[in-house]
Amino acid sequence: MSSETGLKRRNVAAAATNSTLGGERHNSSNNELGNSANNEGGDHDENENLEENEEFDADSKQTRLTLMEEILLLGLKDKEGYTSFWNDCISSGLRGCILVELALRGRIELEKQGARKKSLSNRRVILKSDTPTGDVLLDEALKHIKETDPPETVEAWIEYLSGETWNPLKLRYQLRNVRERLAKNLVEKGVCSTEKKNFFLFDMTTHPLNDSSMKQKLIKKVQDSVLTRWSNDINRIDKRLVALLYLAHSSDVLENAFSPLKDEDYELAMRRVRDLLNLDPEQECAKLTVATSLEVIWAVVAAFNK
Repeated sequence: MSSETGLKRRNVAAAATNSTLGGERHNSSNNELGNSANNEGGDHDENENLEENEEFDADSKQTRLTLMEEILLLGLKDKEGYTSFWNDCISSGLRGCILVELALRGRIELEKQGARKKSLSNRRVILKSDTPTGDVLLDEALKHIKETDPPETVEAWIEYLSGETWNPLKLRYQLRNVRERLAKNLVEKGVCSTEKKNFFLFDMTTHPLNDSSMKQKLIKKVQDSVLTRWSNDINRIDKRLVALLYLAHSSDVLENAFSPLKDEDYELAMRRVRDLLNLDPEQECAKLTVATSLEVIWAVVAAFNK
């Protein structure tokens, strides 16, 4: 599954670099996950889930956005309140966000590797916990994954949830009106408002920006992730930020976060993003010493790289 991105829209001469990513990843992979190298299997999974739950609890007093909402917010035009009509990547990108969000919350994982190693594209998504997340879209997807036997791969789930499948029996898995439902979430959180606009032949509900500070914080977070908070060791970067960068690129909205940068910072950001995109998901996943949500993230990246 491939997507043309907006990364080439700005005509800035950027020299390619040979920045090394991951020269010592094997020594720091557990640092990124916030766990001791001594943790084993079940204890590691429990600690990771606890970290994710505590992260959401700590932010519950503030406006917390899911990955899906962040991607949509980056794609929304501030005043017009809708995404570009020419962006045909954001639909599948949002479905990838759903899978990553479920993994980060400890609800799904990839099947374990056996004696015969499987590629990321062939490993199936396994239910880890059916505890509701409280998010309607996430819980709807979680229900589909739970009821599916035999399990399906990450690439298959992106297609099913998008409705982009030739199998009529799988059309029931399609998540409908995802952008509109996410926009309503943003309205409920005070980030956007709701208006009706006439486009000559039809009326459309739009969601202009209501709280510009939320989007500016999001844009700054994306910019800082490749400027001030960048690390040549991918495992030292927060996994949610890694997912956000990849998914913003796959959804063709990353350029929206980088366009306000000065030329010098823009070139540096673009160079580091290209370094990130040049990583081999299979190799990066093979370096993980324990099963984590990063496996699902790399599987989503591999699906979009096709």
